[in-house]
Amino acid sequence: MESSSLSRPNLSSMRAFSFTIYGTMVLVSTYFPLFYAKLGFSNSQIGVLYALGPMISLIANLLWSIASDKYRTVKKIMCILLIGQIIMSYILSISTSFSMIMLIITIFYFFFYPVFPLSDTIAINAAKQHGKSFITVRIFGSIGYAFFALVIGYVLSLIGASRTMWVTMAIAGIALLITMFIQDQSSPVAKMNMSGIWSILRQKELLWFFGCVFCLAISARMNDAFLTITLKDLGAGENVIGWAQLASSCSEIPIFLFLSIYGNRFKELPLLIFASLVFATRFLLVSLTGSAYAIIAIQLMHSFSFGIFYVTAIRMLTRLIPDEFRATGMALFTIAWSSASGLLSGTLGGIVFEQFGRQRFYLIAMTFALIACIGFATRYFHRDPAIRAR
Repeated sequence: MESSSLSRPNLSSMRAFSFTIYGTMVLVSTYFPLFYAKLGFSNSQIGVLYALGPMISLIANLLWSIASDKYRTVKKIMCILLIGQIIMSYILSISTSFSMIMLIITIFYFFFYPVFPLSDTIAINAAKQHGKSFITVRIFGSIGYAFFALVIGYVLSLIGASRTMWVTMAIAGIALLITMFIQDQSSPVAKMNMSGIWSILRQKELLWFFGCVFCLAISARMNDAFLTITLKDLGAGENVIGWAQLASSCSEIPIFLFLSIYGNRFKELPLLIFASLVFATRFLLVSLTGSAYAIIAIQLMHSFSFGIFYVTAIRMLTRLIPDEFRATGMALFTIAWSSASGLLSGTLGGIVFEQFGRQRFYLIAMTFALIACIGFATRYFHRDPAIRAR
C-alpha cells in the first residue's frame, strides 16, 4: 500500500512532465526554423543548424547516461539539463550572427536531447510500480505536443517569431518546476555495449531492419526539417503552422492506443510495409499541393505512417533483440531513426530544398520511403514460411 501511494503521485508528475517537455520539442522541430528564417538565414544554413542536433545527440546521450550511471540519479541530471536549456535559450535570444547561433545551438542541443531518454527511464519505472503500461505516460507527450503546437502558434503570431526563445525559456522553466515533484529513480540509463553491437550486427534480419528504418527515417526527417519552411513559403502564418502540427500529433494518439491493445494481432512486416507506403503517399501529396491548408489535411496521415511505424518497430525490436542487448539495440535504433538520418537529411536536404525547390525535395523524400517499403516487402516475401507467420 505504501509503495502504491508513492508511485501514484509520481506517475501523475511524470505525465505532467511528459506533457510539458514535448512543448520544447514543438519549438525545436517546428518554430526554431522560423526563428532562423526571421534572422535572414538561407535554407541551406537552416538545414545545417537542424543537422547539428542529431549529431550532438550521439555524444550528449552517451555522456549524460554515464553521468546518470555514475551518480545514480536521473532527477538531478534532468534539472541540470533544463537549467542549461534556459541559459542557452536566453543567449540565443540576443544572438544574431550565424556563427554565434551555430555555436550556441550546439550547446543547447547538448542539454536538450538527453531529457527525453532520461524521462522515459523514470516513466517506465513509475508505470511499472503503478501496474500501468508505459504508453499511459508516453501518450501525454503526444497530447502535450498537440496542445503546444496550437498554442505556441497563436502566441508567436501575436508576439512575433523573434520571441521564440522567450517561449522556450518559459516552457523549460515549467518543466523544471514539475521536476521538483518527481520521485527520483536510481536506475541509470543503460550504456551502449560494444559486444552487444557486434552480436546484433550478426543478425541478418535485424541488420536489414535497421537499413530499412534508416531509409524511412531520411524521408521523415526531411519533412520534419522543412515542413514549416514549406508552409511559410505557401503563405501560412504561425497559427496555421500550429494547426498542421496539431493535426499530426492528435492523429497518432488513437493509433498508439489501438496498437498497444490489439497490435499483437497483426504481423509486424506487413504493418511496416503499409506504414512506409503511407509515408511515400504523404510526401507525394505534399509535393503536388500548393495550399497550406491542404498540407494540414495531409498531416492527418501521420497516424497511419509514423503511428503504425513507431509502435510496430518497437515491438519488432523487443522480439529480435535479447534482453541483455536491448539497450544497445535501442541505441542503434535511435541512431538510425533520429541521429544519423537527421544529420544527413538536414545537411543535404537544405541544399536540395534551396537548389531544386519544394516539389523535387518531397519527391526525393517519397523515394526514400518507397525504398524502405520495398526493403520491408522483400524481407517479408523472401523469408522462411515459419518465420513469416509472425
